[in-house]
Amino acid sequence: MKFTLSWLKEHLETDASLDEIVEKLTMIGLEVEAVDDRAAFKPFTIAKVVSAEQHPDADRLKVLMVDTGSGDPIQVVCGAPNARAGLVGAFAAPGTYIPGIDLELQVGTIRGVESRGMMCSERELELSDDHTGIIDLPENAPVGASYAAYAGLDDPVIEIGITPNRPDALGVAGIARDLAAAGLGTVKSPAIEPVKGSFPCPVAVKLDFADSQDLCHAFGLRMVRGVKNGPSPKWLQQRLTAIGLRPINALVDITNWLTYDRNRPLHVFDAAKVKGDLVVRRAHPGESLEALNGKTYTFDTTMCVIADDNGVESLSGIMGGEHSGCTEETTDVLIEAALWEPLNIAQTGRKLAILSDARYRNERGIDPAFNQPGLEEATRLVLEFCGGEPSEIFLAGRIPTPHKIVDFPYSEVKRLTGLDVSAEESRAILERLGFEIEEDDGTHAKVKVPSWRPDVEGKADLVEEVMRIHGVNEIAFTPMEQGDRVKSKILTTGQIRTRNARRALAARGMLEAVTWSFIPESHAVAFGGGQAELKLANPIAADMSDMRPSLLPSLLAAAQRNGDRGVDNVALFEVAAIYAGDTPEGQKRVAGGIRHGTAKLTGGGRHWQGAAQAVSVFDAKADALAALEACGVDVSKVQIFTEAPDWYHPGRSGTVRLGPKVILAAFGEIHPLTLETLDVDGPAAGFEVFLDAIPEPRAKATRTKPRLDLSPYQAVRRDFAFVMDRDKDAASLMRAAAGADKKLVSAVNIFDVFEGASLGEGKKSVAIEVTLQPTDKTLTDEEIDAISKRIVENVVKSTGGVLRG
Repeated sequence: MKFTLSWLKEHLETDASLDEIVEKLTMIGLEVEAVDDRAAFKPFTIAKVVSAEQHPDADRLKVLMVDTGSGDPIQVVCGAPNARAGLVGAFAAPGTYIPGIDLELQVGTIRGVESRGMMCSERELELSDDHTGIIDLPENAPVGASYAAYAGLDDPVIEIGITPNRPDALGVAGIARDLAAAGLGTVKSPAIEPVKGSFPCPVAVKLDFADSQDLCHAFGLRMVRGVKNGPSPKWLQQRLTAIGLRPINALVDITNWLTYDRNRPLHVFDAAKVKGDLVVRRAHPGESLEALNGKTYTFDTTMCVIADDNGVESLSGIMGGEHSGCTEETTDVLIEAALWEPLNIAQTGRKLAILSDARYRNERGIDPAFNQPGLEEATRLVLEFCGGEPSEIFLAGRIPTPHKIVDFPYSEVKRLTGLDVSAEESRAILERLGFEIEEDDGTHAKVKVPSWRPDVEGKADLVEEVMRIHGVNEIAFTPMEQGDRVKSKILTTGQIRTRNARRALAARGMLEAVTWSFIPESHAVAFGGGQAELKLANPIAADMSDMRPSLLPSLLAAAQRNGDRGVDNVALFEVAAIYAGDTPEGQKRVAGGIRHGTAKLTGGGRHWQGAAQAVSVFDAKADALAALEACGVDVSKVQIFTEAPDWYHPGRSGTVRLGPKVILAAFGEIHPLTLETLDVDGPAAGFEVFLDAIPEPRAKATRTKPRLDLSPYQAVRRDFAFVMDRDKDAASLMRAAAGADKKLVSAVNIFDVFEGASLGEGKKSVAIEVTLQPTDKTLTDEEIDAISKRIVENVVKSTGGVLRG
């Protein structure tokens, strides 16, 4: 929401400075996002053309001598047809930035004649589209003075952020009311007097919704005939330009003015283009409209339109039609002010992807009590700017009269905010904001909510009003009482696991991504989703229709987007929710990641030592185990199974489990067909760690003996080679060797795998190194031999393998 300082002061009598106003706006919840002091106009000065001679080498150019009020006249070459001696205009010296042509002015030579400045047109200063000549000021304009100050272009523009619950602050009058309530002046918004009509409105309006929900509660219409539509007054054009709107003509500018001044969106129809009466109804299937933005929209039966005998003329509360729009040829105008159903406006605007000032306000709710006054004010401005004769107002429907009463105990202010605000001050604040006190016994009050505050529902809302006007900065900083809770657990197990998983994966060189929870239907189906209950009823885009059943589709798509932009071989991870159903149990917390191309832990891409290896199942497995270990899982006790979801490559994927049923993670290379479905270039490997499946950690037992992290006794290493079936996994061999003596066996590592005809069909040889680490004495040969024997026996028993000779 933008407005100028002088615009605000038309509604607020105040001596406060710009800085004070900006600070107060933020303190009362209307956060200031930007302040434009219009510095771009400061370099321009008022100058007078002393002489204008024909350019010696160009028929359409003149050589001007310009008095800028600061010394000798300055020579300027100018091509404007109205350039003449005696003209007073806006001068720009070298070094000045000209916004309309995006140019910093320099001393130049034009057809052999030096030019040391510029006499500017309105378009060059972005004041209008007029560039037929340079700005022509009255003869008494003060030469040498600031043009911005003279023309009112030094008026600061304030931009504030409006939360969706404050439609009353979408008009300058509403902002002034809040500032006055906060003690920064008094409200002086001009009163609106009714305009008497001299004839009945010749166009009637019918609200036709049959037995369906009414999408329009009230519709006011008035004709003004005999108007002369031309440019709006200079002050109005400057105000609209300052806030980023383009002046069009007086009739359209009036509707834009009232939209921002009073938060009253209006629409004007060229009456000559309207055939018959107007009907407000649901659209018929397939009806369409060429809107004022030049685009054509097709409607369905959920949308509300304004139609006549020609068909649809306007999309209700959002945008008018090109056919019935007002132009400079318009002589009879119909002015419309209506109250629309906010939810329907929002749904229609989202479906059609239309963003307009009218939609923005109507979907948040318009003050119903201002419907008729807004129409009266629009009529007054039309008569003032364009002349004409007004009709009486035709009103279809009934204007709602909200009567919301809130029981307000004054003590709630202290209870909810900690502020000591007296009942008298609370009452005074509410009254200054427009609330009415119907009953008051000193401790409780019956408070009537004004029609422009649809967001106020209960006593907590009234507390918020008192708090923000009294001063949020008055709330004392109070440290949280800790007491015995200092030693208690602050974060939940899930929060701890999320944090630890993030840190572990980031430490492995992966970049954290934050992706949408919505993905295309084809992606969801490819990863086990696509169920009807996981489809969005109103998706924000066609390719965001389903809740994601996995983190991998979004991460793979992100990796491909990076690759398309030249950032290859990325490793991404995310810790977020996935959805297997529409119940709370169907939502799971997952740490997932992908490595794309050659994004290995040791680095990827091109290197002088040779081409980097592509990512593989082992990279994904290592990432998954690192995340599990960071979350408190003893990875020496987990089991690796070769079964994995279908989106992984068979034989190059697996799952991490605690026992046969508890799946902690899945990992592997992504299946080529899955990559093709997602339109992602391979190779890629990924994993998902199911944080919710990790068992709660057990209470740590109290140690009775000090732990020796470094033993003073030398470790002993022994190598073993076992011949076993090819389909037996090496992990079972490692577990069997480690289980031979859990106190002495400190590590088991595989250092060789061999397959060949000499071993027999379907056989393989796996060589392991076992480290024996004594802690209390040096091992004897007999003890080492005994442990070695138990290792062999364990392996044979567990895997069926035999010691290789």
